[in-house]
Amino acid sequence: MEQARNTETDPAKETPVDENILGFGPGLKHAAGILFSSKTAVAGLFLVLFWVLTALLAPYITQYTPTEQDWKSPNQGPSMEHPLGTDELGRDLWSRLAYGARIVLVVLPVTENFWIPGGTALWGVFASLLIGAGLGLFSGYYGGWIDEIIMRLLDAMMSIPVILLYLIIVAAIGASAVNVVFAIAIVGTPGVARLVRSLTLDIRTRDYVRAAETRGESPIYIMFVEILPNAKGPIIIDAMLRVGYAIFAMGTLGFLGLGLPPPSPDWGSMVAKGREFIMSGSPWAALWPSLAIASLVVGLNLLADGLREELTRYQ
Repeated sequence: MEQARNTETDPAKETPVDENILGFGPGLKHAAGILFSSKTAVAGLFLVLFWVLTALLAPYITQYTPTEQDWKSPNQGPSMEHPLGTDELGRDLWSRLAYGARIVLVVLPVTENFWIPGGTALWGVFASLLIGAGLGLFSGYYGGWIDEIIMRLLDAMMSIPVILLYLIIVAAIGASAVNVVFAIAIVGTPGVARLVRSLTLDIRTRDYVRAAETRGESPIYIMFVEILPNAKGPIIIDAMLRVGYAIFAMGTLGFLGLGLPPPSPDWGSMVAKGREFIMSGSPWAALWPSLAIASLVVGLNLLADGLREELTRYQ
């Protein structure tokens, strides 16, 4: 039995991607080689790294706080004092962009004076992965009436337009960073569950899963030790795409006034406020956050698409 399992998962004999790609430890070097062999993935990586570094170093690369106002210079264009210009209240746009990136990628503001590591978009996607992976594993492994109940409920959720579902959730529970995380988790769970379910249906027929069942391993052990680790590649790539969707959703909610409450440097609310001054010759307050959202989402999509293409080639 052990020999059958090893043959099934041996990178050299069947699927070189399963053991090494996007793994840790010895597989990390191999994963880096795969990443840098794709020009698309490298381009996306540089865009994502730019914003990650900007978020991490925001206190050191900005001269102003995101809420500091210069009443003498409202709606100014780029200058030596303000590299990207100012908004309608004279706040430095570069500072607000950098600190806005922190909220998206680095910190989650729970209250005005308390935050936890991990960006709002990342926590939302992580929560949807936890819930969706659990539902998908149980649904795909057990099948039968459990599968029917879980899938029908998730299908009902997926029948509601995504933006409308976001609006319903945030309007019902209020606008805050934590509630945005909650909304991202709820909206993302059905897609994750369906992906994990399809992977589980395939992997549960493998010999090493049968060997584990013959050894008398519990269903929980089989699902989380035998099946889930062997499905991590597609799940990680899907998660990268979902972070992009979450950032776009945060921008949409902020634009509609349902994102982070002011004076938080929310990119979506910056666009909403800045668009009022476009026709008066001051497009900067709307232009830069729009480009920030677009570049970060495009970077994540390029990174995920490049990795997916390389994984397909290696398979």
